[in-house]
This record gives sequence, structure tokens and C-alpha cells, in this order.
Amino acid sequence: MTYKVSKTDEQWRHELDDEQFSVLRQAATERPWTGELLDESRAGVYTCAACGAELFKSGTKFDSGCGWPSFYESVRPEAVELIEDDSLGMVRTEVRCANCGSHLGHVFPDGFGTPTGDRYCMNSISLDFTPQAESVGSDGTDQPL
Repeated sequence: MTYKVSKTDEQWRHELDDEQFSVLRQAATERPWTGELLDESRAGVYTCAACGAELFKSGTKFDSGCGWPSFYESVRPEAVELIEDDSLGMVRTEVRCANCGSHLGHVFPDGFGTPTGDRYCMNSISLDFTPQAESVGSDGTDQPL
């Protein structure tokens, strides 16, 4: 697939730290229960740590108990690319950023109790989080956007 954001490994290495490069560009997996976004509970948007593309909204995040941030759907179906992954002797579905091709994690059909039944199990390091901004209304009070 051709991505809107396309860079050489050298360019990615310059922009990402070693752990980010390993996960985002080489499909490694961060250790469970270690990611900074695992317990994030504020309203906001999760974006690709490599290119900034919007991937998930906080309202679709749920506690799956797996040790990685989990979501039941992406912000838009076309925001992510799903690829069959038969590494490690099993068949899984890899999730990549559709904008730059970076590895995000995997999706599994075991999101029981969610509206979709899916569990997008994402590496925390592959995501950035932007809290929902507040704006000031005409009456001077904070208003959610």
C-alpha cells in the first residue's frame, strides 16, 4: 500500500526514539502493563505517534484487562489498515496506521460486551493522546468542544 506519509528508515530513526522505532516500524510489542496511556481516562483523541493521524476516540476505549490500551473501533474505518499476520505460529490481524503504515498493535474478536465485539489492542508507545480542549462560551463559562 502507498501511504500519504512515506519516509526512509533513516528518516524514521531520526524522528523516533529507539523503542518507538522498534514498535512502530519493526512491529515489536511493548511489555504489557508498562504503557503510559493504559490508564488514561480523560476525554480526547488518540493519534499515531509517528505521523499524528487521528486513530481512536476516548469514548471507544475500554479496560480489557490485557495490559495494553484497548478500543472497540477506530475513529473511522479508513483510519487503520488491517493486515493478516501469521507470525509467531498463529494467525492474527495486525493494525497499522493507514496514513504512514506504522504498526499499532492487533485487533481481536474478543471485545465481549462492546458494541462491535472487537478489541483493538494497541501499543501505548505507538499512540499520542490529546485531551479534549475546552473553550470559553459567550457567558464566560468553560464549554466542551
